[in-house]
Amino acid sequence: MTESIRAPETSLAQLHTEEEGLATAEYGIVMLAAVGFAGLLVTVLSSDTVQGLLSGLVENALSY
Repeated sequence: MTESIRAPETSLAQLHTEEEGLATAEYGIVMLAAVGFAGLLVTVLSSDTVQGLLSGLVENALSY
């Protein structure tokens, strides 16, 4: 009375159709994260403190 346990038989075509939308969803999440990071970067770089540091850095680099 030994029954063997078999893995469900799935073909590559079935696996492909089950995961069809995953790449698009992952791409969308990455794009949202990139837009959020870009917005944060614009906010930080447009602040007076960072602009002063960057302009001082450029002036020092050009003065040599």
